[in-house]
Amino acid sequence: MRNGIHPEYRPVVFRDKAGDFAVLTRSTATSDHTMEWSDGKTYPVIDVEISSASHPFYTGAARVVDTAGRVERFNRRYQRKR
Repeated sequence: MRNGIHPEYRPVVFRDKAGDFAVLTRSTATSDHTMEWSDGKTYPVIDVEISSASHPFYTGAARVVDTAGRVERFNRRYQRKR
């Protein structure tokens, strides 16, 4: 790798406030906000809108769409008259 052209790769906390969930990982993302992690060190924080802790698909709150019923209703409504 060439020196001086790559962003700094460091530990960052990604936090989902809606799901009350945070994960410490490594990233090149930057932030002015910081928080103290359980290890006592302070890390930059990136707030995310949604994560696996708050997404309906992963939490089990997803609605099942009845596509078969919709298709049958469409076919009944727009059936060709011969």
